[in-house]
Amino acid sequence: MTIVQRELLGYFRSPIGYVFLVVFVLLSIGLPWFLDNFVESDEAGLQLFFRYLPWINVLFVPAVGMRLWSEEKNSGTWELLLTLPFTTTQAVVGKFLAGWVFVGIGLLLTFPYPFTALYLGEPDWGPIVGGYAMGFLMAGAVLGICSLMSSLTHNQVIAFILGVLACMVLNLTGWSVFNTLLRDVPVGLADAINNFSFTTHFETARQGLVRLSDVLFYVSVAACALLANVVVLER
Repeated sequence: MTIVQRELLGYFRSPIGYVFLVVFVLLSIGLPWFLDNFVESDEAGLQLFFRYLPWINVLFVPAVGMRLWSEEKNSGTWELLLTLPFTTTQAVVGKFLAGWVFVGIGLLLTFPYPFTALYLGEPDWGPIVGGYAMGFLMAGAVLGICSLMSSLTHNQVIAFILGVLACMVLNLTGWSVFNTLLRDVPVGLADAINNFSFTTHFETARQGLVRLSDVLFYVSVAACALLANVVVLER
């Protein structure tokens, strides 16, 4: 918790943290509002919002994760950090939790959207709650990958690019356009690749169904990435 508090306060000591929150909220609400004309869509729900959420996560969560370790390495403070009385695993998990909470704050700040849907009609709260819950878990999986990428380099920009590329691939594997490229691949292999997609495991939540397999997927991706993060730092 000491590391969580240190890192979380670090986001709010920098103007970059506030810029992230403002842009994250504006894009999350603005994209479905203006591109899909939410008011005239005759849809009392957040389906349009959740359509863009995986891509917003892929583009913005790496901006949070890129500084977790590359900043420490660049400033030369990571050796000091790891000599303090806690384990490498505790340091990795603490930094991850702080970033995850920060992203969660960004999601919470989109609260005007569901209340607008409530004002305009009678939304089904099942898909709304499920979408937010799975969106938060997806953000955790993305952040875990970006934390790993951050531990591989001293440069925050490189960490950001690596994180975006890795997560973009995991997003695109669930798209129908990508699946057409796998038409000559055996069905079993194509299904396995498709099951590693963030969007594939998010679609059911958009319909109000939170499956245990989807929860385990996001948790497993985050856990494996953090385990690799620990291995990288210790070596």
